[in-house]
Amino acid sequence: VKIFAPNIEQRDVVNHLKGSPTGEKRNVLVESARLARGDIQDLAELKVSEFDAVIFPGGFGVAKNLCSWAVDGKDCTVNEHVRATLQAFHSAKKPIGLCCISPVLAAKVFPGCEVTVGQDKNVDGRFPDAETASAIAELGCKHVCKNVNESHVDKANKIVTTCAFMCKAPLHEIFDGIGTMIEEVLKLA
Repeated sequence: VKIFAPNIEQRDVVNHLKGSPTGEKRNVLVESARLARGDIQDLAELKVSEFDAVIFPGGFGVAKNLCSWAVDGKDCTVNEHVRATLQAFHSAKKPIGLCCISPVLAAKVFPGCEVTVGQDKNVDGRFPDAETASAIAELGCKHVCKNVNESHVDKANKIVTTCAFMCKAPLHEIFDGIGTMIEEVLKLA
């Protein structure tokens, strides 16, 4: 397992205690190195031939830094290295795992694919970002409704997705869903 991140400036830095921007400038690769305890490489250096699969974690950083979904929604752009990485794994017929908001990357890069970000309606208050499913459909992709502890496998494209924190759920349920995504990616590898 190797960890990669793009060597780009973050869109903004947020004080997560207060929920507001700090005005600081940080680099995505440097911040990722802090979180990964330093064992990380520039995404531009990733060679698909050296790996069996790729996993993209989620989080708001994906929607702000790996693409512009946080600002532009379905009209977003995807970072060139992220796009190239996804396309390279797809072309090599190697599995791609995406959780939380990161399934929008596949929806943007692979029109017609199938993904999940959970539910398409916020009936019980657990899916406050349910409109993301509609935006995915508007991109020409199929959104498949799943519970937080489940994942969806698009066998034709070898894309496995789960909603993770797109659902307001206890951590153990989110953990279970991510676990099913990892299991399904490994089955396809």
